[in-house]
Amino acid sequence: MRKLILSVAVSLDGFIEGPNGEYDWCFTDQDYGMSDFFKRIDTIFLGRKSYEMLLSMDAQETGFPKYKEYVFSTTLTNVREGTKLLNTNIKAEVEKIKTESGKDIWLFGGSGLTTSLINLGLVDEISMAVHPLLLGAGKYLYNLPAKRIQLNLLESKKYDSGLVILNYHVNNPS
Repeated sequence: MRKLILSVAVSLDGFIEGPNGEYDWCFTDQDYGMSDFFKRIDTIFLGRKSYEMLLSMDAQETGFPKYKEYVFSTTLTNVREGTKLLNTNIKAEVEKIKTESGKDIWLFGGSGLTTSLINLGLVDEISMAVHPLLLGAGKYLYNLPAKRIQLNLLESKKYDSGLVILNYHVNNPS
């Protein structure tokens, strides 16, 4: 079965973007393991705001390879060709996608989608690139989960820049 992996950059105080939606604080001076991660996945899950952000950028600007895209939104009525819009039966749809053949799935964002999928017990791994700075304000990675969720550390990696990547397995109840 394919894994759903939340892989995200976060400030030490838990923000995924600054107070004005900025993400210019994310380190881009080296690969930080992203090339290996990109080889592991072939599908990306996006919330509406993340999808609209990616639409405003070209492929070269994001640095992302081409993936099968799923957008989760109750307000969008259409998406670009080749992208699938999901707005009902989210748990069943994600469970079905996870059983399809292919590589793992990247939960790119945003915070509302992340919170929903964690609360539904659908996220298998969390990979956080913790940046050594305090933003003080902005958008948090997610709202508090509905229940306590136990994590097991799979791997940690420290870089000279001070960035630390923490990879966890999510212990979802059966």
